[in-house]
Parts: sequence; C-alpha cells; structure tokens
Amino acid sequence: QVQLVESGGGLVQPGGSLRLACAASTTIFSIHPMGWYRQLPGKQRELIARITLGGSTNYADSVKGRFTISRDNAKNTAYLQMNSLKPEDTAVYYCNVLDYWGQGTQVTVSS
Repeated sequence: QVQLVESGGGLVQPGGSLRLACAASTTIFSIHPMGWYRQLPGKQRELIARITLGGSTNYADSVKGRFTISRDNAKNTAYLQMNSLKPEDTAVYYCNVLDYWGQGTQVTVSS
C-alpha cells in the first residue's frame, strides 16, 4: 500500500508563490511517472503537471510558465512550485501516481 501526503497549501495573495510537496511512503516516484491535479470548486479534477521517469515535464496551458513540477527520489517527495498565482488557481491540489492519491491540500489565492 502506498500513501501520499500533500503539504504546503494555504492562503496567498495574487502574484504570490507556494510550493506544494507530496511525500510518498515508498520509492514509487523513482519507478513511475507522477502528476499533480487540481479540482476547482464545482469542476472536475484536472491534470496540471506531469513528470516522467526521465524527468520530462508537461503542463496544462493554464499553468505553463508559472508552475514547475519536480521530484527528489532520495526523499521520495515530489514538488509543485507555483509562482505568479492567480485567484483562478484557487483549488484543492492532489498528487497522483498509478491509482494512488493524496488527501489533497487547499490553495486559496485571494487579497
């Protein structure tokens, strides 16, 4: 059984930054691609960033150029650096690998 635990969410002003972390209970990030999703109020969960085993990254157009996904295999942790945050980035953010999901962390962008 794999457990994923997100952290780093919170309240930030527009234009601010946050770094989310996703800690895994196993070395699963070193053997499978992983992704970050978010769910906006009243919307379906959407994939916003993905990283492959080789380190290639893909981003949704809505976050491209502002968000950066990375991972540290030695720490079994993945990250999502979020810069230039906008009110429309307000959502619950989840990390995912295979069929495993974290519990989600709330990000609120508001002045």
